[in-house]
Amino acid sequence: PPANAGPAPDGGWGWVVVFGAFISIGFAYAFPKGIAIFFKEIQDFFGTSYGEIAWVSSIMLATTYGAGPISSILVNRYGSRPVVIFGGLLCGIGMVSASFCTSILQLYICVGFITGFGLALNLQPSVIIIGKYFLKRRPIANGLAMAGSPVMLCTLAPLNQFLFDNFGWRGSFLILGAILLNCCVAGALFRPIGAPTASVKTQATEEGKDALKEEVTKDAVEMGSPTSVPMETKMEEEGGEDCCEKINQYLDFSLFKHRGFLIYLIGNVLMFLGFFAPIVFLAPYAKHIGIDEYSAAFLLSILAIVDMIARPTTGIIANSKWVRPRIQYFFSFAIAFNGTCHLLCPLASGYTGLVVYSVFFGLAFGMVCAMLFETLMDLVGAVRFTSAVGLVTIAECCTILLGPPIGGTLIDTFGDYKYMFIKCGAVMVLAGTFLFIMNYYNYRMLAKEEKERKAKEEDPKSVRTENEGKNNWNKETAQDGPELEPLRAEQEGLKKEMNGT
Repeated sequence: PPANAGPAPDGGWGWVVVFGAFISIGFAYAFPKGIAIFFKEIQDFFGTSYGEIAWVSSIMLATTYGAGPISSILVNRYGSRPVVIFGGLLCGIGMVSASFCTSILQLYICVGFITGFGLALNLQPSVIIIGKYFLKRRPIANGLAMAGSPVMLCTLAPLNQFLFDNFGWRGSFLILGAILLNCCVAGALFRPIGAPTASVKTQATEEGKDALKEEVTKDAVEMGSPTSVPMETKMEEEGGEDCCEKINQYLDFSLFKHRGFLIYLIGNVLMFLGFFAPIVFLAPYAKHIGIDEYSAAFLLSILAIVDMIARPTTGIIANSKWVRPRIQYFFSFAIAFNGTCHLLCPLASGYTGLVVYSVFFGLAFGMVCAMLFETLMDLVGAVRFTSAVGLVTIAECCTILLGPPIGGTLIDTFGDYKYMFIKCGAVMVLAGTFLFIMNYYNYRMLAKEEKERKAKEEDPKSVRTENEGKNNWNKETAQDGPELEPLRAEQEGLKKEMNGT
């Protein structure tokens, strides 16, 4: 790295940066879930259906997830600080203008698109800047910043209810707009390191190349976001390439020929149909069966507290020597466990039943979030990880967008919440089962290919190529795509020569 860009300090001002990231990441994740508290009242106010009101959360979530690439490009260009401050301003403007809305369509635009885009501009830069301030302690720093998500959800749910009781939903939106302006303060803490972004980028590239594999594996355990890891690694790898190259590098379409990736993609897209809807409808459901508002809001806090404990615990379990080689099975189990919770939810009568449901849902939710990236990395390898997450996120946007409105439509049609929970449960159990069976098949195929390779090498004349074969096999498993075809053909040819054919 150039002399004027100092190395990652691993402390000092870095901890202030972590605090800023804690705030902005917390808002980015918790806000779309916490806002569900107002849905029942807004729905009565505008006289709309559940299906229509659920689009507010959906559009917000999908915009936050989908605008990741735009956010990263902006950070590349202008650095983290201005992007986060601008994002905070957008969030504030979106919520303040939402308090003057006179139709549900205006809410979609103000809360869904404007605030959602503001939150996306808060999320990526926060993760990226932690990567610049920390090297050795990065997993700890990332873990602390990511804890912002459940902590904020704990606080936002009861706070939103309190605001609503005192100021109505319009007043609450005004105040929430003002609270979201704190993201600008968080952004102001993101002091650029050493030289302007260009040299920091070079430095990040140098450090990133070595730390990439290890760092992503460690971080991914603690991450709850589909875009946070890739943005950081993407930054490090991109340097100053032009736009077309960026798109090519961000989306490596040869992954669609990769068996493991396709299994993961289909399973995940299916899973997201039922992943967010239960969180969005938990508080309205509690109010619907006659539970008071504060207790209903407290259910989200319980869920968040359990989620907070579940994520690091799952990370530790998934990293153990028994689970690590078969992490795909553990992931499938977590998804199916999630679905089972939703299927059993309609049986929960009264408040105690819902508290039990929230505890189990929090546990299942945390387990899935903790392993979301770890499993993808396990399948495609570190080299193609950035690309893979880009493709997965874009595919997931559609089902994240559709999940809650489909749930809302079911509630409108049957006038009962249980069908929404059953739909989410069934979809997730199906996704978990699919992943389990297909990964079993994938492990079998990989073992078979390994066996064939060994049989070929057992010929005494081919001893010399054994090491080379091993290296190539490692490369193949890391990036099993068409770009290696020539290499593989060459290797086959070499083996044939050695075997005297």
